[in-house]
Amino acid sequence: MKAAVLEQIGKLDVRDIPVPPCPDEGLLIRVGACAVCGTDVKVYRHGHRLIAPPRVTGHEIAGTVVEVGKNSRPPAGSEPAGGSQEGSFKVGDRVAVAPAVPCGECRFCRRGQQTMCDRLTAIGYKYDGGFAEFMAVPPVAARNGCVNRVPDSLTLEEAALAEPLACCINAQELCRVSLGQSVAIIGAGPIGCLHVQLARANGATKAILIDLSANRLRMAQVVHADAYIDSSRENAVERVKDETDGYGADVVIVACSSGKAQEQGLEMVAKRGVVNFFGGLPKDSPYIRFDSNLAHYREFSVVGNHGAAPRHNELALALLGAGKIRAKELITHRFGITDTLKGILTTEQALGLKVVIAEA
Repeated sequence: MKAAVLEQIGKLDVRDIPVPPCPDEGLLIRVGACAVCGTDVKVYRHGHRLIAPPRVTGHEIAGTVVEVGKNSRPPAGSEPAGGSQEGSFKVGDRVAVAPAVPCGECRFCRRGQQTMCDRLTAIGYKYDGGFAEFMAVPPVAARNGCVNRVPDSLTLEEAALAEPLACCINAQELCRVSLGQSVAIIGAGPIGCLHVQLARANGATKAILIDLSANRLRMAQVVHADAYIDSSRENAVERVKDETDGYGADVVIVACSSGKAQEQGLEMVAKRGVVNFFGGLPKDSPYIRFDSNLAHYREFSVVGNHGAAPRHNELALALLGAGKIRAKELITHRFGITDTLKGILTTEQALGLKVVIAEA
């Protein structure tokens, strides 16, 4: 099979490798679509502590089951009373795969806080990922609910965006986005666009999208935010306050890797609001200027979020399938496996919104 293999930092080769065997308690899928994430760019340019090359990367994955492990069990929570196997996957099922794989046994997994799993592993990192024609789903992923069926209303390309949407769902749960709130999102990339749509689905009455790039804001018009702010031309903090009757946004989501944007988020949030640092900062520059008096007197909260749990992936597919979140309009570029590097570079250069590596 053809696969894009990260041989070392800065070297990605498309070559033929063996089709992986189907694990006894896992699945083998034909990858229909694997979307490119900003993390894929970072991995290509700088590597990752959890990746030992050579490795097939790619973690926003949807495909079709072509083989089921001989000892495969139903995903957690799906086995009906009486022990029948109706919850098992079968050949031909279209599925999306949540890449973050919890152990299911540690303290945090037992508490339902799977994103904090002490032994968290990931597809595209410890296990080969989706920039390939076929991918093996490890037993621990199948067992812990990381594989979910794709609604009939979705293409596999759209279903691949369940993974980034799941991360947004985790963030907005932590921020408690709810009816009547105003939500400001800094960063008008694919994540920012998903946050706009999700905030509306959660009942927010105003969604404000902010970016330094006028071109990025132009592309993001497809999600019809209530206000677009070009922070290279105007004071984003003052403009957010103008848009919210002087109060500031109830929720601010910083969906970019910028310390300055995080500092602005602290200034534009309303009293008793929430700021979410969705985008991590470079490891060699992780600190910002935090005026703690702002939090002291305005009693707002600051949270971060890391990835998503399998249940978020399942919920993301349901929202996509119901048309509450429109993924199709965010996909601007499609490449085959042989052009995976071109897809990664297109993402790096912000030439579009979402890039998908799809089967021919």
